[in-house]
Amino acid sequence: MTTAATRPGDRRVSPVFVGILAVAAVTGWATWTGFAAKPGLAVFLFVTAAWIVSLCLHEYAHARTALHGGDISIGAKGYLTLNPLKYTHALLSIVLPVLFVIAGGIGLPGGAVFIERGRIRGRWRHSLISAAGPLTNVAFALVCAAPFWLGAAGSVPRDFRYALAFLVLLQVSAAILNFLPVPGLDGYGVIEPWLPYGIKRQLETFAQFGMLLVFALLWVPSVNAAFFDLVYDVLRALGVSDGASDCGYWLYRFWSEAPAYCAVSP
Repeated sequence: MTTAATRPGDRRVSPVFVGILAVAAVTGWATWTGFAAKPGLAVFLFVTAAWIVSLCLHEYAHARTALHGGDISIGAKGYLTLNPLKYTHALLSIVLPVLFVIAGGIGLPGGAVFIERGRIRGRWRHSLISAAGPLTNVAFALVCAAPFWLGAAGSVPRDFRYALAFLVLLQVSAAILNFLPVPGLDGYGVIEPWLPYGIKRQLETFAQFGMLLVFALLWVPSVNAAFFDLVYDVLRALGVSDGASDCGYWLYRFWSEAPAYCAVSP
């Protein structure tokens, strides 16, 4: 019923998203086949394009769940088109997350779509809308890690295997960060409907600073080490070795010199 309230054009996939998906497909093929003269550049383009695709799917999941939860304004805002330029702010949702990937190999959560919460009825629906985004990152991580947890990684070309391992790291780190119960992040959005009204009012003022606080803490060596220990524990549970994800990061940073062990398939 809520889907019917949207116009056909509101649900038409954006050419911008199709173009990004095409870049991911072409550069992924070039990485798999070794066709690219500079494999590092192909990996950079493949991982960046795939990461943007995952950001779009993350935001789309929020929007689609909100639509079925009762917010019929979602369609008119362009959130169902998967156009990355429609999600909140291009700088906060797309540019900054990509820059954090380049700078530190961290999956930065993007800004959430604007949802008219007054249209949503029921606490469970509010929680599900917030959880839908990071759950998409979890699903994306499982798909990318499939060759590893299925025991088929050995049949995947080395560079493509490294690229997939790095993509899994990004998705896992993004999911963990998103699920933190910090105001301004999706994890807080999951529990917020269940909190007493007084506590919610007190925490509202911190929502705009929540993400900044988390990333400030990640600069603390002990916190950073604990965070990446958790990320690598999850990767190992998925069959992705530390070496594969690390080599994927160095291959992605094609302008840097990779460690010698990355030239040998683990």
